[in-house]
Amino acid sequence: MYLICSMLTKKQKNLLLFINKKIRGTGVSPSYEEMKSSLNLKSKSGIHRLISALEERGFIKRLAHKARALEVVKLPETASANDIYNSFSPSVIKGGLSDVNTSKNNEISVLGSIAAGTPIEAIQNEISRIPLPSNIENNGEFFGLKVKGDSMIEAGINDGDTVIIQKADRAENGKIVVALIDDHEAMLKRIRIKGKTVALESANRNYETKIFGPDRVKVQGVLVSLYRNFN
Repeated sequence: MYLICSMLTKKQKNLLLFINKKIRGTGVSPSYEEMKSSLNLKSKSGIHRLISALEERGFIKRLAHKARALEVVKLPETASANDIYNSFSPSVIKGGLSDVNTSKNNEISVLGSIAAGTPIEAIQNEISRIPLPSNIENNGEFFGLKVKGDSMIEAGINDGDTVIIQKADRAENGKIVVALIDDHEAMLKRIRIKGKTVALESANRNYETKIFGPDRVKVQGVLVSLYRNFN
């Protein structure tokens, strides 16, 4: 009986994942109109029923004293990493650097390796050069970084990948960025800005979200693509 009650219908699951994606991307719950459109429903009454069902099963809860405010308590066990973190789908250059003809591409600098808490001094000097992926318009400044560790694996970024970063000093909520902390440590994280706080999220449930004041975090660039070698 309890197993049946905890299972979700396809519409319930799709709505839950949509709500989760919207909150992760913007910091606020979607409107009933947005939820209705996402599921191609004709009336908001259907959304009310789905939300009530999700609340009864313990997947979401309504926040008191806030209009349309929802909190995702848990996600279905059958949800994949792509379902949960689909606000970024990395543009992977298949085959990796060994299969790229560098003579036909503009080259960019690789500035060392990045992991949580990498000293900024470690990624300030060029260690090699790689071609800028052909699917990226060369209308900005770019650099590469070698990824160390598994803190972003659920966003499709693996240990050993070379990420392509477009230089920028600001980013939209939910983007994966190179963030500089206290002018000393650099991190590859998903950024969330809400009020006077900046959250830097890993894409791995084993890592905690780090919270900072806005004066402590500087965006250095935004992730646009990556290279991956397939052995």
